[in-house]
Amino acid sequence: MDDKVNSVCEGCSQYSAKGLKKLGVNTDNIDFVVALAGNPNTGKSTVFNALTGLRQHTGNWPGKTVTRAEGAFEYGTQKYKLVDLPGTYSLLSTSQDEEIARNFILFGKPDVTVIMADACRLERNLNLVLQILEITDKAILCLNLMDEAKRNNISIDERTLARDLGIPVVPTSARFNEGIPELIKTISEVANGNIICKPHRIKNVPENINKAVKKLSVEIEKQFPTIPNSRWIAFRLLEGDTHIIDALKTGELV
Repeated sequence: MDDKVNSVCEGCSQYSAKGLKKLGVNTDNIDFVVALAGNPNTGKSTVFNALTGLRQHTGNWPGKTVTRAEGAFEYGTQKYKLVDLPGTYSLLSTSQDEEIARNFILFGKPDVTVIMADACRLERNLNLVLQILEITDKAILCLNLMDEAKRNNISIDERTLARDLGIPVVPTSARFNEGIPELIKTISEVANGNIICKPHRIKNVPENINKAVKKLSVEIEKQFPTIPNSRWIAFRLLEGDTHIIDALKTGELV
């Protein structure tokens, strides 16, 4: 980003929704951290820019060559840091992008995770949605590109989807700013505990595996009392996830 764009964004005070103030790169005195996750080409950058007033302001991850975007916005009297994670189709850590996205959601412990999904390709996007819901209790599904879905005669029952997933579902057409006010309001309500998420979790687990997961979860919690999701970590350990094993050894989990 050039200096001219930076200078404009840093002083940005435009309100695109009632109560929203775009803070650009000013992430001082933040009340909540919001992660922005999703498949590539789902409109993450559009939502990021709409909330922060930035244009792909990037900062390097320590020790990584992949970059993430960070910005901030104010809603009401509270400030939110928004972290745009690398677009990924999975959190199984088979690539650096996947590892970065997963580690931030798991170890960074964001107050809210907004999961972007393409309304025209919802079935494909749900793979990542369900994986994220195994990790965090505070999530929102942003069902973006609703304008394209309507043009393709695709109809989605958002209420039923929200009930089945156990999290709020907000339909948007981010490039036209449609649904953005509702998304901001929902982020605030989840962050402040006014909306309690009860995310869908895998239930049809074979009994022998379920017993092993429970036993391992207890041991993980004993050693790491502040662990964000011992059950999910237990699953990954049983599958031989070397990244999680290394994180346990190095103390990255605490």
